[in-house]
Amino acid sequence: MAEGDELAARIEQAAVTVEGIERQADPDGVRYSVDGVLFAVVAAGRASFRLRPDVAEAALATPDVHAASLGPGWVELRPAGPDQFALDRASSWFTAAARYAGESPRRRTH
Repeated sequence: MAEGDELAARIEQAAVTVEGIERQADPDGVRYSVDGVLFAVVAAGRASFRLRPDVAEAALATPDVHAASLGPGWVELRPAGPDQFALDRASSWFTAAARYAGESPRRRTH
């Protein structure tokens, strides 16, 4: 399985454990939201997550992560190669982002 496929598969595994997840697939990948609040985008070997500010700041200090172009609090993980730790972080960040989206007022989305 290619690294991008592993990343997408790990995110999908996390998605089935969280209630209320909405998925929208398009040619660029899959967008995940809770109650209409976008919190993750997965496409072609990368995943972006909207995290609490303190979590996003810590995430930016980890390998293969940079600020995503989706707005404040968004980070993008793009693993350079097979990396179990990156897949574990992606799964954890997905769950944290879903929880944060569920707590966030709609006006804070981008």
